Amino acid sequence: MSEPSKTPLLDRIQTPADLRRLDTAALPQLANELRQETIDAVAVTGGHLGAGLGVIELTVALHYVFDTPRDRLVWDVGHQAYPHKILTGRRDRIRTLRQGGGLSGFTKRTESEYDPFGAAHSSTSISAGLGMAVARDLEHKPHNVVAVIGDGAMSAGMAYEAMNNAGAMNSRLIVILNDNDMSIAPPVGAMSAYLARLISGKTYRTLRDIGKQLAHKLPKFFEEKAERAEEYARGFWTGGTMFEEMGFYYVGPIDGHNLDHLLPVLRNVRDAKTGPILIHVVTQKGKGYAPAETSADKYHGVVKFDVATGAQAKSKTNAPSYTKVFGESLVREAKKDDKIVAITGAMPSGTGLDLFAKEFPNRMFDVGIAEQHAVTFAAGLATEGFKPFATIYSTFLQRAYDQVVHDVAIQSLPVRFAIDRAGLVGADGPTHAGAFDVAYLGCLPGFVVMAAGDEAELMHMVATAAAINDRPSAVRYPRGEGLGVEMPSEGKPLEIGKGRILREGSKVALLSFGARLGECLKAADELAALGLSATVADARFAKPLDTDLVLRLAREHEVLITIEEGAIGGFGSYVLQALAEHGALDRGCKVRPMVLPDIFIDQDSPAAMYAKAGLDSKGIVAKVFEALGKDVAVETVKLA
Repeated sequence: MSEPSKTPLLDRIQTPADLRRLDTAALPQLANELRQETIDAVAVTGGHLGAGLGVIELTVALHYVFDTPRDRLVWDVGHQAYPHKILTGRRDRIRTLRQGGGLSGFTKRTESEYDPFGAAHSSTSISAGLGMAVARDLEHKPHNVVAVIGDGAMSAGMAYEAMNNAGAMNSRLIVILNDNDMSIAPPVGAMSAYLARLISGKTYRTLRDIGKQLAHKLPKFFEEKAERAEEYARGFWTGGTMFEEMGFYYVGPIDGHNLDHLLPVLRNVRDAKTGPILIHVVTQKGKGYAPAETSADKYHGVVKFDVATGAQAKSKTNAPSYTKVFGESLVREAKKDDKIVAITGAMPSGTGLDLFAKEFPNRMFDVGIAEQHAVTFAAGLATEGFKPFATIYSTFLQRAYDQVVHDVAIQSLPVRFAIDRAGLVGADGPTHAGAFDVAYLGCLPGFVVMAAGDEAELMHMVATAAAINDRPSAVRYPRGEGLGVEMPSEGKPLEIGKGRILREGSKVALLSFGARLGECLKAADELAALGLSATVADARFAKPLDTDLVLRLAREHEVLITIEEGAIGGFGSYVLQALAEHGALDRGCKVRPMVLPDIFIDQDSPAAMYAKAGLDSKGIVAKVFEALGKDVAVETVKLA
């Protein structure tokens, strides 16, 4: 066993097995080095910083006490898993985090045997961990399963569904509740640490089991009284009665930054051969890095930054972000209409609704990580004449699809869905791509589905959604900055189901739905240079579709290309359906839909991801020449 050293310990850690060879006294030094390495790495790559800094000591303790990867360690969401990646053989690649060809920003099964479950949406760890625990029991294996879940993720119903099931099944499962935000814990210190160690230890658990056995021999009335007395006595000192009622043995709260407190408790629960156990650990987001500790969001998500000052790199473009345009547009509409309310699921700043909250705090509702509830809550508001804007990332709205169908669409309630992060999102990769919403919303009767081609159009679409009072609607828009177009003073409602033509041509028609409009305009310039005159049209609506515009483009052009930032089954499919129904496919126009390819595209810069998908100007030009039966390279040489 090694002694504490002034030389870097982290350099000696290739896998957790190396970590477990250290003396306990060396772990604080290792934790300090791991914290600094995490800060230095995220400063280069950007990413989720605060959550990882909050679990440095917990990460060290878990890998020290448990025999990973044989013992399964499941991190919820994955925001906090960067230190885990550093300790599990990925330190040499940690500065490729969230980059093209690099490490994922979340846990990923194909990346490491130490990632038993891929996570990027929250509140899944207990369900996944329970599945692993039951599989272990069916195979009569002895290893442990540990699920780490944050207090924010505990706002989602799925976590409680899993806990309820785990408690009923009485499977041996360890859940670590990382309490870093909600302040649900009483003060922690020496006494609480002592009590946690005491009640997690074998002696107390044995005495408790003996007491239960004796109580079973008493009449039912006395048995129930004895159980309540034990629960009350333990709950009085430690809390956790709710978890006990769900069938979990509760331990805590304990200081998640104190290894002397963490290690004995983790060893006790590791060696316990009982049912599900929940350890309540209190941590501080951004721990150990002053700029994160003093930041309002504890540096939850950051771009590249200067380690010395904490200053984050600024955007190089002067165009406003779509998210900001949405937030400001909704504020303008809400000033004119006091029935407008806004709803988000734990993403006020990410959706731009922090701007709305400042103006209308009583009309802004952050329901936590509970998208299902958010949608039905919005439906309830709509029944009473309010105008709810359910503002949810495309990838997260997937979690509430049943509610969208049954609680909104079937009842034709005018809930307005503001769908941020439409299309490919760059560094967050495939788990956060907004690829499917056009297909899964467009198939619902009565829905109005819009997509903004630029930031000015988004203003108009917010006004349009506010004006729709007889059915549900959705407006989708991408992550990042707009095109830099001239902005109107206010949004004006659009005519429902009517697109627009931005450029008239004769040979080729490019019909865009969404924010690929800028690439379509570039492609039109490139086609003109190659001798092909191109019309550029912005559909604005996938549903109801501007059928007259579609038929005209097919009738007047030799080639019609549809372009969208979504999967097959969306806008292009509706165009093909309309053309087929009107017999237009039989009249000679070559129609080609361009959609996201049928793969999950790994993280990279948005430009690189769209190039891979073939949805940049180069890909559009190539598709036109393919439809014409020509090779763009050959034609370029001819013109040269």
